Amino acid sequence: MAVSERGPRERMVFGAAQLIRRDGVTATGMRDVAAHARAPRGSLQHYFPGGKEQLVNEAVAWAGAYAGKRVARFVGELAEPSPSGLFAAMVRQWTDEFETAGFVAGCPVAAATVDCADSSDSVRAAAAAAFAHWSSAVAQALEGMGVPGPRAGSLATLMISSLEGAILMARTERDVRALTTVARELGPLLDACVTRSSG
Repeated sequence: MAVSERGPRERMVFGAAQLIRRDGVTATGMRDVAAHARAPRGSLQHYFPGGKEQLVNEAVAWAGAYAGKRVARFVGELAEPSPSGLFAAMVRQWTDEFETAGFVAGCPVAAATVDCADSSDSVRAAAAAAFAHWSSAVAQALEGMGVPGPRAGSLATLMISSLEGAILMARTERDVRALTTVARELGPLLDACVTRSSG
């Protein structure tokens, strides 16, 4: 859905996610969100009576849902779905972004975790739920490719934590080396976990 097709509330949640992934939670102000969403400042109070914390939690939840939907899209685009192919697609989303837009933004869930995990139980819980949603989508995809259920969950954790670490390193180094490395090194390990035909 294009940004212009979203309603004001949805634009504010989306805008908060975009600003958080670029600037972090602390540096993202409610006025910034309203301006980014092209919404009246008064509408923030209307849609988010819980204030900034509510908005951050919803932005984090949006990011987790978005990541989960992307997994299904990546699998659908693979001519021959495989665990390594899925992980390569997850990585490619970030290498493409960094190579075209620069290293200015990372994952909003990770940013919220870094900024708020110790200071806000609700943000920490929202981030945990977002990672769980994403991880569940990856695990489900892996199971569909022939990875046994319990192993699929472990590999989903491995894939997401490796990707998040590589995103952090790429932004620090201003280079996609860490991303391409994890895709190359983990690919064979992931494919070796397939124990049955997915067909």
